[in-house]
Amino acid sequence: MFAQKTGRAKLDDVTRILSELKTDLDSPKHSIEQRRQLLEQLKVYGRSVDNSDPIFTEHGLRTLGRCAFEGDTSAASQEALRCIANALLLQPQTRQMAVNLGHGPHAAEKLKSDNIDDEFLASRVLFLMTYDANLDYAQLVAEQQLADSINAAVARHAKPYSKTSQPSSQEHTQPMELMALSETLKLLFNIIHFHKEVSSYFTPSIPNVFKILVRRGIAKPPLAAPARELINALLHLDLEDAEGRQATFPAFDPKCNAAHLTNILDQALIAYPPTELDDTVAPVLTLIRRMYEIAPNEVKKAMEKMILPTPEERDKPLGKSDTLSSRLLNLSTSALTPTLRGSISAMMFELSHKDPATFVHNVGYGYASGYLMSNNITIPEDIMQANIGADSAEGIPINPITGQRLDKEVQVQEEPMTQEEKEREAERLFVLFERLKATGVMNVQNPVEEAYRSGRIEELPDDKD
Repeated sequence: MFAQKTGRAKLDDVTRILSELKTDLDSPKHSIEQRRQLLEQLKVYGRSVDNSDPIFTEHGLRTLGRCAFEGDTSAASQEALRCIANALLLQPQTRQMAVNLGHGPHAAEKLKSDNIDDEFLASRVLFLMTYDANLDYAQLVAEQQLADSINAAVARHAKPYSKTSQPSSQEHTQPMELMALSETLKLLFNIIHFHKEVSSYFTPSIPNVFKILVRRGIAKPPLAAPARELINALLHLDLEDAEGRQATFPAFDPKCNAAHLTNILDQALIAYPPTELDDTVAPVLTLIRRMYEIAPNEVKKAMEKMILPTPEERDKPLGKSDTLSSRLLNLSTSALTPTLRGSISAMMFELSHKDPATFVHNVGYGYASGYLMSNNITIPEDIMQANIGADSAEGIPINPITGQRLDKEVQVQEEPMTQEEKEREAERLFVLFERLKATGVMNVQNPVEEAYRSGRIEELPDDKD
């Protein structure tokens, strides 16, 4: 362990170490191990910005860059990269300094190494420079083959998951491997996010990202790293072009990727509390919707079967069973998931071929009405006027409001309404219909008004005393 200094003593020691490193770079005298020890001490000091100012200057970053990028990879060069990564993380103004010093191309060259520590550190440095700096990543793709390096790194991570590998090797066994994969995927995500014009260069990574995601299985919790980063990367990769579609819906099993993501969604809704679902689950839902949009018909039908309510669920009102579709329907009306609820309703509408009648049939008018009205989608009048629908598969009448089979509804015995109660209910319905008509969302005929016009209601004279 190094003796920890504070205050002025720490500042003086940081200055001394940087000066000693610069001198050694100009006229090498230290061994690699001696240089590594100096850099390790500097790394420890650099974990706090207090009295570490020389590290966060152009002079400090230049010296660290020379240690990191000049010569072959060594334990000392990796310590220097850690110092740079810490500086970029703690002091955002150092990111542009690093760009000005040429550390962007240097880090891109370092990423060509197949050393796992180099991958982690170079990816982290490049990732941090996607913020608060003007590094030209398109130029790095063209001149330093950055996309090729990232694709190669993802391919290396996917190799243990090939069917030809031994079962025991089909996982990342070392923490650094997982960390490196996560950093590389975060870098990929940000590059495409900020530079969409280079998206196509990363298409070769799509099959490998899916391979890792699917063959790792589902962790606990389901969206622990690297699953979260794998899904986020897929959100930005070009799944729509021919190569992307082929990787998304592979010939050996076109449904496998969609099925796995649906299983992740199902388990995630159980594993995370409602207050966390907006942040954790929303990307999964977005990816599923995107895949459905471009899926071949057989995959679309399979996804509809996996996500929409099944005929067996209609023994109860929809949303009352312990299934994925029920959990989704309940969240679509939850105040705790403002982002997710809209996305869920939109997905259900898309799974219903964007047809309002099919949508109402699939989820029940109770769950469908809010989405249809908020999106100004006209509701077919026959849906509103019909008292029952029919299950298309079995021809069994269903309640269009709750989605439950009519023959499974519990019959409640109630006392008949008194004449006074009927009049109050009629007045309430009259007001509700007038309000609904005033919204302009749908054209409805007030049944009381219609009855009056048809002569079925007549005005009675006032009672005389």
